[in-house]
Amino acid sequence: MTEEHQIKLEYESAHFLQSLFGHEEKELRYLEEKAKVHLVTRDGWLEVRGPEEGCKLVKKIFADLEEARRNGGEVTSRDFRTAVDLVRQGGEGISALGRLQLVGARGCKPVVARSPNQLAYLNAMVANEVVFGLGPAGTGKTYLAVAMALDLLRKKEISRLILTRPAVEAGEALGFLPGDMRDKVAPYLRPLYDAIDDMLGFEEGAKRLEDGSIEIAPLAYMRGRTLSRSFVILDEAQNTTREQMFMALTRLGEGSRCIITGDSSQIDLKDHGVSGLLEAEKALKNVDGVAFNHFDTSDVVRHPVVGRIISAYKDFRS
Repeated sequence: MTEEHQIKLEYESAHFLQSLFGHEEKELRYLEEKAKVHLVTRDGWLEVRGPEEGCKLVKKIFADLEEARRNGGEVTSRDFRTAVDLVRQGGEGISALGRLQLVGARGCKPVVARSPNQLAYLNAMVANEVVFGLGPAGTGKTYLAVAMALDLLRKKEISRLILTRPAVEAGEALGFLPGDMRDKVAPYLRPLYDAIDDMLGFEEGAKRLEDGSIEIAPLAYMRGRTLSRSFVILDEAQNTTREQMFMALTRLGEGSRCIITGDSSQIDLKDHGVSGLLEAEKALKNVDGVAFNHFDTSDVVRHPVVGRIISAYKDFRS
């Protein structure tokens, strides 16, 4: 029979303790199941009873959560489960995810990774000139790239941020849409404007768009340009042709870097054309200064049900 051990973890208040598991009692039940222990919490303490190994695991998990919380992070239910899973697998936990912090908008908390794959992606952007972020929607590919670019822009390490994506005609011919070319392509670029507004706020975002330090344009506008001291983000790259991808990658000038994001399962090219993203994955896999980072449904940072929906469709269609 396994000997039962007991430990008691104490904190300055019940509120702080509850903040370590997202103020959700159900998360303690999740930890009980994974660690094979029994948990009792009251006031500012947590009592753990069970096998010695399980008690040690809980202590390590809560030490990780406490470090993340005291460093200014919030712990959501998703973060709690990520911490449990990472520590169980022998990883550092979620406290390590917050060690690389990107400058956010005034009054907003810094942007940090929410999963190991996201942290690897941010580190790759620091170390390489060209980085591919590949995976399903909602995994933070574009959001983190924009955050990195704005961080460098505010530190004056780059002169401008250029966001671009191919304007795939979703059943509508651009020529029949009202307005000038900027008006015509605006619906296709709306997600990029939303990311800027979210991180900078409308006023600062509009100011930077006006002075040219942030530029949002369809991919076709990149042809013939040499982009120096620029941070280029090519979004929805699965919908580039082979020629468009080559053109985009060869625009980089001195002091520039390029982030390419996409999902090879969401190709919308007409006439079954070959995706430039798929070709680039094969052609550039051993090129120095080029990194590929892959995301999966565990990295989805939207509502938890989104990850489950993506997984269900992937299984159904395979």
